[in-house]
Amino acid sequence: MYIIVGLGNPGKKYENTRHNMGFLAVDLLAEKYGIKVNKLRFKALTGEGRIAGQKVLIMKPQTYMNLSGESVRQALEYYKEDSQNLIVIYDDIDIPTGSVRIRKKGSAGTHNGMRSILYQIQTEDFPRIRVGIGSGKKENLIDYVTGGVSSSEKTLLEESLIKAAEGAACIVEKGIDKAMNEYNVRPKKEKVTEEGKDD
Repeated sequence: MYIIVGLGNPGKKYENTRHNMGFLAVDLLAEKYGIKVNKLRFKALTGEGRIAGQKVLIMKPQTYMNLSGESVRQALEYYKEDSQNLIVIYDDIDIPTGSVRIRKKGSAGTHNGMRSILYQIQTEDFPRIRVGIGSGKKENLIDYVTGGVSSSEKTLLEESLIKAAEGAACIVEKGIDKAMNEYNVRPKKEKVTEEGKDD
């Protein structure tokens, strides 16, 4: 069984903010595979279903970002799942808007939700999908990540959320290596030379 966690903050105030990319990505995933994420378990909204024949649990922790790890730990303990069957999707200020990065493991970086998960489950060894929200406005980091998305970012972010959702499904169906090869993308530039052009 795979446990797929989207990170975000609950409530209308944060619904469409940059910090809720994880929530938005798992919403797309749930919609595509007909999974209703509406049961409150493990301090999270959850939904069970199947992707490519594999059983999955989709989770949206309702603890607020800084305590996300509590939900993740409870779910892993309940299902007695290995951390390598955990997939976490979240926003990342350190990569450009529109980028998607899939990794097998790693540190939390500057992300408080990921810090909470690493602290609670005591391992870095699980797949994660980062959705880039990068900006130079680091002096107002909290305002930036909890702020609304500008119209110029919207298309880039919508495309990257689709890629993040598809990447999670690919991990479940084909494994992490295949997903990294297919879905680690950088945003397309408006003007590119033929040599630098993305297919």
